[in-house]
Amino acid sequence: MKVLIVEDDEIQRKSLKKTIQQIDIDINIYEAEDKDEALEIANNNNIDIFYIDISLKSSSGLDLAVDIREIHQYIISPIIFLTTHIEYITQALKQAHCYDYIIKPYEIADVVNITKRFLLHGGTIKDILKDKSYVVFEIRKGIKVKIYVDEIIFIEMKLRLCMIHTVNGVYKVNRLSLDKVLKLINCSNIIQCHKSFAVNIKHVRKIENVDSKLSEIYFENYDENALLGYKFKNTIMERFQ
Repeated sequence: MKVLIVEDDEIQRKSLKKTIQQIDIDINIYEAEDKDEALEIANNNNIDIFYIDISLKSSSGLDLAVDIREIHQYIISPIIFLTTHIEYITQALKQAHCYDYIIKPYEIADVVNITKRFLLHGGTIKDILKDKSYVVFEIRKGIKVKIYVDEIIFIEMKLRLCMIHTVNGVYKVNRLSLDKVLKLINCSNIIQCHKSFAVNIKHVRKIENVDSKLSEIYFENYDENALLGYKFKNTIMERFQ
């Protein structure tokens, strides 16, 4: 579970963080005090639940929530507003589809109940939608293909050719860098493992060392393999285990 708290009052932010940490020590809590910092964290991490102060100093928390909803992976992620201004909540419900709200000063019971509610039930719908997400690639001029993200086994770069290995075959896309394809896919299960490879960790069967700097990745029901470079090994092994 990853939580992002966006609150410009440091004392209140730390207080909320402490309360959430008491629920489960394994919850990773990120902190931001303004819109730009929050969006940077959201874009670089897979946040599960957002706590947002509706009245930030440098911008509106409501504007931030609307921007978060524009990011594909957060279209239904729970957003809980923190507010002393109850009159803004109706607008928040309509415009940003917020999940709930907490009136300041925080009641510990409110924070605990809302967070536990999502821990128990909130991930199900989001996981289903993530599994059904897809990306459209133009494989040749005028020919496009829709590839479901969960069907991608691994991605391989050969010079300027991007080869997307899937359960339904290999699709070749010209002039698309590995960085760009990973941003388009935007899935935490697909991880770069080498300067020329990225793998879907859900399809990995085993990893074998080739030498001190290189390993080979094998996949379920697929004959071709990917390479694992030493710079990426720790990240891949943590997820594989």
